Amino acid sequence: QVQLVESGGGLVQAGGSLRLLCAASGRSLSSYVTGWFRQAPGKEREFVATIVWSTSNTYYGDSVKGRFTISRDNTENTVYLQMNSLKPEDTAVYYCGAAPIGRYLRISSYNRPSAYDYWGQGTQVTVSS
Repeated sequence: QVQLVESGGGLVQAGGSLRLLCAASGRSLSSYVTGWFRQAPGKEREFVATIVWSTSNTYYGDSVKGRFTISRDNTENTVYLQMNSLKPEDTAVYYCGAAPIGRYLRISSYNRPSAYDYWGQGTQVTVSS
């Protein structure tokens, strides 16, 4: 079992930055692919970014490419999402998920919520215009 806890959300003006954290416990994330998703009211959960823990390979959704950066800290067993140049349309609850490595051959296949076995409770990000 992997327990995930997100933090770092808040209210920020458009153009600002936030850094989200996803802290894991129970197991090391070294055998997992860890992803960030977001969900706005009335919308489906949207893929943001994912990282393969063992190789640091990353993959991003088109809407955040060039603005967001996913990274991980082995020592802290934590995944980060650095969000820059935030826009009002980035407003959502942000969730992190963990999927066993090797489920899919391509990292791009981890862009769907069904790929992930474990989820955190989410953290709210609100971007004002």
